[in-house]
Parts: sequence; C-alpha cells; structure tokens
Amino acid sequence: MDSVLRTQAQFGQRALLLTTAVVPLTGWAVHAITLHKKIAASRRDPLTGLLRRDAYTHRARRLLARHGDTVTVVMVDADHFKAINDQLGHAAGDTVLAAFGARLTAWAGPSAAVGRLGGDEFALVLDLPAARRVQRLEQLVRMLHTPVVLEDGRTVDVAASVGAATPDTIGSRDLSALQRAADAALYDGKHTGRPVLATAAHATVPSLNGRRLGRPGTATWGRAA
Repeated sequence: MDSVLRTQAQFGQRALLLTTAVVPLTGWAVHAITLHKKIAASRRDPLTGLLRRDAYTHRARRLLARHGDTVTVVMVDADHFKAINDQLGHAAGDTVLAAFGARLTAWAGPSAAVGRLGGDEFALVLDLPAARRVQRLEQLVRMLHTPVVLEDGRTVDVAASVGAATPDTIGSRDLSALQRAADAALYDGKHTGRPVLATAAHATVPSLNGRRLGRPGTATWGRAA
C-alpha cells in the first residue's frame, strides 16, 4: 500500500512539474501568435485586406528579382469613385473598395503582390507570361466592371481603368519605372473600358507625384465585354 502511495505521489510531482513547465511555454506561444497577428495586420489595409504600400513594394521587388521579364506590373484606378461616395455615401464607397480588393486578390492569385496604394488606387505585380497577358488583363477589366451589391441590397455600377507594363517592353526591372509606365498607360485608356499595355514611350512620360504629364502613343486592344 505504501509503495502505491509513493508511486502516486511521484506521479503527482512529475505531473506538477510538467504542468508548471507547460504554462510559461503556452504563454509564450500565445504571445508569439498575438505578435504575429499584429505584424500581419500592420502590413495590410484593414478595409480591403490588401498589402499596404511598404509591404507591397517589398514583395513586388522580390517578384521582379525572381521572375524577371515574365513579370507584369498592373496599375488599377477606380472610375467615378468620387461620384459613388458623393451620391451613395462613404459606406457604399467602402463596400466598393472592399469588393475591388477581393476581385484583385482572386484574379492575381496567392503568389502575386497586390497592394492598395491609397484611396481608389491599386497596384499588382505577378508572373504573367506574354502569351496570356492580353487575355488575362481583359478578364481583369471584366471583373472590375461587374456591379457591386451594397449591404442594403442596392446595386451600384462600377468600373476601373487598367494599365500594365513589363520589363521586356520598358527595358527596366525597376519597380518605380514600371509603375510610372503602367500608370501612364492607364491614363491613355481612362474611362474607355480597355486595358492598355505600356510601350517604351510611356516610360519617358514626365510625371508629377506619380501622375503623368503629356500623352505618348498608345498600345491598346479591343474593348472588354
């Protein structure tokens, strides 16, 4: 009987030691998870879930270094967004931006860099070979022209302008240069419903705070359905 009691006591002491050892480990694990979530949240825009500018830039440059000339840099600008805010309210505008964020993420896939640069401006960097480029960009325009259903059941017509640039055409793998060229191409197709692929001329367009000045020649394809 005494041996049984001693065995139970020893087992109890070991269990207590294990328990006291696990508690601080569990506490650190919870702390690590919480810290990881905070870091992840700081990298993403809370409204759209897209990467913030710094996180997007870091990921985009890594993709450019890894994939080179098959990478496509895409700039997206919502059309008539101020009118949506003014006529339907900022809550409706937020719903539209969130919808755009979800559509851009779905279109680009998990390996891409998808960021909200501010307001209604977005940027994407993804591996997109030339053979699929036209078809995929036209698909993106169609997705962004699909009406958005608001929380109260109303439907709002939406649209976006899209410009794209590639290192093989622009002659540079510099992210800033590619974004400027894509942005210049975007403004050549503004409100047309057509994506525009930048030419070498778009890389030379002067800009002010990232916005183009002047009008080079364009390279466009057919209107998206």
